[in-house]
Amino acid sequence: MFRIFTRKVAAAAVVLQLAALGAAHAQGPSFGGGLQWTQDGNGYLKTDSDEIVQIDARDETKRVVLISKAQLTPAGQTEPLQVRRFALSENGQKIILNTNTRKVWRYDSRGDFWVFDMATKTLRQVGKDRPGSSLMFAKFSPDARKVAYVSEHNLYVEDLATGTATALTTDGTKSLINGTFDWVYEEELNCRDGFRWAPDGHALAYWQLDAGQTKNYLMLNTTDQLYPFTVPVEYPVVGEDPSRARIGVVPVTGGATTWMQIPGDAVQHYLPRMEWAGPSELIVQQLNRRQNESKIMLCAAGTGETKPLYSETDKAWVDAKEEAVGWDWIEGGKRFVWLSEKDGWRHIYTIDRKGKEKLITKGDYDVISLNLVDEKSGTVYFMASPQNATQTYLYKVALKGGKAERVSPAAQAGSHSYDISPNGRLAVHSFSSSATYPVSDVVALPDHKRLSGSEVPEQAKSIKLAKPEFFQVKTEDGITMDGWLVKPTNFDPAKKYPIVFTVYGEPAAQTVVDRFGTGFNGLYQGSMADDGYIYASVEGRGAPAPKGREWRKSIYHNIGKINIRDQAMAAKALMQQNAFIDTSRVAVWGWSGGGSSTLNLMFQYPQIYKTGISIAAVDNQLNYDNIYQERYMGLLPEDKHYFVDNSPLNYAKNLRGNLLLIHGTGDDNVHFNNAEQMINELIKNNKPFQMMAYPNRTHSISEGEGTSRHLATTFTKYLKEHCPPGAR
Repeated sequence: MFRIFTRKVAAAAVVLQLAALGAAHAQGPSFGGGLQWTQDGNGYLKTDSDEIVQIDARDETKRVVLISKAQLTPAGQTEPLQVRRFALSENGQKIILNTNTRKVWRYDSRGDFWVFDMATKTLRQVGKDRPGSSLMFAKFSPDARKVAYVSEHNLYVEDLATGTATALTTDGTKSLINGTFDWVYEEELNCRDGFRWAPDGHALAYWQLDAGQTKNYLMLNTTDQLYPFTVPVEYPVVGEDPSRARIGVVPVTGGATTWMQIPGDAVQHYLPRMEWAGPSELIVQQLNRRQNESKIMLCAAGTGETKPLYSETDKAWVDAKEEAVGWDWIEGGKRFVWLSEKDGWRHIYTIDRKGKEKLITKGDYDVISLNLVDEKSGTVYFMASPQNATQTYLYKVALKGGKAERVSPAAQAGSHSYDISPNGRLAVHSFSSSATYPVSDVVALPDHKRLSGSEVPEQAKSIKLAKPEFFQVKTEDGITMDGWLVKPTNFDPAKKYPIVFTVYGEPAAQTVVDRFGTGFNGLYQGSMADDGYIYASVEGRGAPAPKGREWRKSIYHNIGKINIRDQAMAAKALMQQNAFIDTSRVAVWGWSGGGSSTLNLMFQYPQIYKTGISIAAVDNQLNYDNIYQERYMGLLPEDKHYFVDNSPLNYAKNLRGNLLLIHGTGDDNVHFNNAEQMINELIKNNKPFQMMAYPNRTHSISEGEGTSRHLATTFTKYLKEHCPPGAR
């Protein structure tokens, strides 16, 4: 779920100012994510000054221009292509370039594509007979002689020698979707690129979604034309059926699709992951509608015959395979690497083609993510943080299993990230903490020797950083929670200060993390610390912190209940332990899931929270999309009471404090009807409040001249008026 919270607000002026300074290795995203490493793993490609260059990762002074500015300029044009993304062919002889991109919901996944031939030094557009900026996910065949792409929900293959394009599907419409996905698959399962080349290039495997039965949410646009008009968004709310989903294989020469014979009702399931498992076989993950049973199966590409391989169940939910693209095969395709929480912790397993599993990581800690399986050295690299759930570090373990070893330097306490080269010898490494500006370098693995990198920019050294203090607090329910707070400048413990909590509180994101930006409030104009506020966040059960399955999944059936109580009891304990907190000036704010939590805190614990600012909140959980909300709350009709009883709407009658509601009328994620239902409930119960609606703004409330500044002004003014800053 793309629920914006503190770190993602569009008006985060200070954070944006810092980010604009840039890390040395910042890249435009590639098609597969991360860097474009060279085949030997010793270098990488990037765009630089309207050129594409290759850089030796071991010595960044060594760089070669692969495509010059002149070569990126199409015949008859005077300006080079503005390259948004690019990808190398497997043989390294051709590069496909993505330009002129347009958004599809969250990301600019539509655009134009061009191919540059390294041997002939020629540039040509593919799909030029299709409408402009309509191509999606164009990628080379294994031999780089063809390119496949999606346009207007149909699949095409184009021969690069002749320029001839063949339509592999012709039935695509706005609701019958070939090779890509509907709104909710993209939003909640991270599915966008919906087709895969066969290893020998003879066929394409692809998803087809039929959203014909999905109802449209009609957003009303009242400003862009003289007469208002509706903007339909296919949006299945809780209780509505998902799109029918199936997977087929079609020859690249055209012809009939062979559909995989995946068992069960094609509507009452999800197919979040699919890849080729060899030249004639697919591997598919299937989730049931409740998302508490995951099945992995092998499908014969030629016949569609399917056989089960591995299954897993959970009393709450089973997550989809983390990576949206790719499958980690080892031993020439005999086994693959898999993450599972089946023993109470997220661990790495290997699974063979008969379903036999082997545990690779052992112990009471979580694997946060899998970074690289380096079969040649027999090593698996992964992220974890066994001692501190607010931080992230690189670890390694033998592929045969054993004790994990930390690779990230002991002296760098905070949050690390790595893009490891295919050969496992190099990595582009980034590090930051709440007190440390982000820096990037290239390191040699496994000893983490620094080869080159960036230093903190001079401009950053003059910027005043927030100074969050991390702590743990134990509530009266016996729950130990992580938190941070930023004390006022010139803090005097003998005085009393207002406290402002920032909250998220749902399974999509953490707020208590030791990385750069923590402690900032980008919606506040000025310095909260200088003005005399305590700024804080605490994080309870349900947050996706590396604290084990029970911590994360105790929120099942309980969004709006245990996460809210954890927040309130932590705030209560903090105020009991710290006499400098003014209990008459306690505010809370959040965005999206954090907006929902803000409302529930204001309504369920009005004795604690006196002022709330709720942005883009889900006020009624029955309004939100089926994949996200059903995953964590259950199915209708049997579980309806969980949705109703724990929604902010159910508690609106209890409002006693000061409340500001903020929402964009063009929000295609958390629709404006959420705010309107809350408004009606507050009116019915004679509860005064204030409201700011942003016409046609989406979930980010960032579109339009002056919007971000106005949002920050509104936020700051309301907070100062209703929760006055300063010591008393």
